[in-house]
Amino acid sequence: MRVALGLSYDGAAYDGWQSQPSGRTVQDRLEHALGRFANERITTNCAGRTDAGVHGLMQVVHFDTQAQRTPYAWVRGTNTHLPPDIAVQWAHPVPVEFHSRASATSRRYAYVLLQSPVRPSVEARRVGWVFQPLDLDAMQAALPHLLGERDFTSFRAAACQALSPIKNLMRVEISRRGTRAGAEAPETCYWRFEFEASAFLHHMIRNIMGCLIVIGQGKKPPEWMAEVVAARSRDAAAPTFMPDGLYFLGPRYDAHWGLPDRTPAFDWLP
Repeated sequence: MRVALGLSYDGAAYDGWQSQPSGRTVQDRLEHALGRFANERITTNCAGRTDAGVHGLMQVVHFDTQAQRTPYAWVRGTNTHLPPDIAVQWAHPVPVEFHSRASATSRRYAYVLLQSPVRPSVEARRVGWVFQPLDLDAMQAALPHLLGERDFTSFRAAACQALSPIKNLMRVEISRRGTRAGAEAPETCYWRFEFEASAFLHHMIRNIMGCLIVIGQGKKPPEWMAEVVAARSRDAAAPTFMPDGLYFLGPRYDAHWGLPDRTPAFDWLP
């Protein structure tokens, strides 16, 4: 039978999602836990690979197994063998035609950023950080240059394995939290950037974040984003921003698969 799982994890302690010889990846820990619970070797496929330090609120995986377990048992039993910073949120049997990556219609990420004169402490490794105030209007003015189907080579890491740099960025939303309506921009606040696309290139969001922050700080005008896109060169964009505040919100699937669109972990995110 084929089973789909929804997984949440704090990526700070791991070398990313994809299995590596070090064994310190989320995939390695999950497959070890599944193998112990199912009493057989299990290989998983995921909806979207995350880098070292990046978190997941609804990573979706699927795997094939001979073990007969109820969805409730897959959740409780697998979690028994997982470390505290990784947890299965739900489990559903799916048809063999379902594929966690290929069946996804889009993927969603959020970046949580702390704007503060002082670096984060309690939120360390869970938020990005800037100490200079950001201009919301300037960053929003840059967004139309990113939306739609475009060549995102300027935001692509050298190690990216995607077959094409052309992706459809469907949605980018920026919100500021920690300020009252009508109040002046505060010195300390949280920013939340949400992205939804058909798929993402390696480091694409972190490279876009670097450019948005440069614009938000007034170092470049909003129109500069169009120049970066048109250049189709990584050298044209800002440096890659830190991974700490990046969260994989999960894929979207057609309703006929019957899978959840979110997990309880969503409600924790600022």
